[in-house]
Amino acid sequence: MTSLDLVAIGAVLLVGVPHGGLDGAVARRIGWPKGVLAWMGFNLSYVLLAGLVAWIWWQWPILSLYVFLIISALHFGASDIALTASSSAEKPFMRWLPLITHGGLVSIAIPNFHASAVQLLFALLVGDIGGTMLINSISMLFLPWLICLAAYCVYAVIYPVWRKPLLNLGISLLLVWWLSPLISFAAYFCLWHSRSHMLRTWHSLKDEGERLRSFIEAVVYTLLAWASALVFFLMSEGALTTVLMQITFIGLAALTVPHMLLVDLADKLKKSHG
Repeated sequence: MTSLDLVAIGAVLLVGVPHGGLDGAVARRIGWPKGVLAWMGFNLSYVLLAGLVAWIWWQWPILSLYVFLIISALHFGASDIALTASSSAEKPFMRWLPLITHGGLVSIAIPNFHASAVQLLFALLVGDIGGTMLINSISMLFLPWLICLAAYCVYAVIYPVWRKPLLNLGISLLLVWWLSPLISFAAYFCLWHSRSHMLRTWHSLKDEGERLRSFIEAVVYTLLAWASALVFFLMSEGALTTVLMQITFIGLAALTVPHMLLVDLADKLKKSHG
């Protein structure tokens, strides 16, 4: 792992992770009850679910990494097309093509553009055999994903509203092809995904009191996440690269599940029925 890779991991932990700090605001926006007890219940549920995901990863690491890549693809794809999908007059099922194509950027394109490097990274998380199995599985998805990408290009010609997201995806693909896996992931996660999510959530908060509360919560949640990562790091006895990879990606998996349930499920259901 190079010094730039270490910088990339640091960026993910220090810059990318805080975007989930506004989840309390999302919960209240979709109707989570107000009050101290409700607030404590939300935080306890969030922490317990994240802890359960981390425990499951330690028990079944290969299966957990498979599932994490799938849900990450869905989450990233949904986030990338959120604004376009909400403003489009098309039927919801027609948006699955952009969702799948954008979602494959991290979970399919990066592992196929840099198979050997990603296999080594996967091996740090799930062992050599598991890393090889995973890369082989993802390689079988590359051609179907390329077909989806080609179809998406045609789709954007027919529906001009999708041309800007397609252009963004094209630029991201060039960066993914050019940069190393960890650096390209960090650039996408920090500069695009996290930034976009935080701006959308922040702009949805109209009340100044709610903005102040959400900002304080985001700071506290971020500090707690960093403190947890530091404790895990100090307690671990493995090699530095292995420990950093585990902290980063097991931590992301643990936080992504409750974050995704709020942002990609509960919030979407609320809007569709609202």
